[in-house]
Amino acid sequence: MDYRYGSHTVYQIEYHFVWVTKYRYKVLQGDVALRVRELVRQTCEAFEIRIVKGVVSSDHVHILVSAPPELAPSEIMRRLKGRTASKLFEEYSHLKKRFWGRHLWARGYFCATVGQMTEEMIKQYLEHHFEPSRDDNFRAEAPPRDAS
Repeated sequence: MDYRYGSHTVYQIEYHFVWVTKYRYKVLQGDVALRVRELVRQTCEAFEIRIVKGVVSSDHVHILVSAPPELAPSEIMRRLKGRTASKLFEEYSHLKKRFWGRHLWARGYFCATVGQMTEEMIKQYLEHHFEPSRDDNFRAEAPPRDAS
């Protein structure tokens, strides 16, 4: 497992994001696609988000990222979609004609969490970590036994 470290945290949080162009217009081609890729990389780097894998298709973007725990998925998407749309409209005038109202991306997005540990692995760890007690879903560790 590839853990990341913050000043007071150790984490491994990965998200799979997919977002599409408005009306699924196939405008992410050639220079525009390369610029989207570059802008996504720059934005991720600025917020300490690591891109594990990514693909820019003609009408949507897929990325798998590793993000710090203080960044919510909605905040990540707000920054990525906002910055890319703003810069692309500045640099490619033909997009302004196609997407009136300055909305390059469709409103929503897809997000799924990705992890190395399954729910079953976590349950097994918790079962064997504490001393046996009554059938609880949430336990407190038993106090240490007196050595006398």
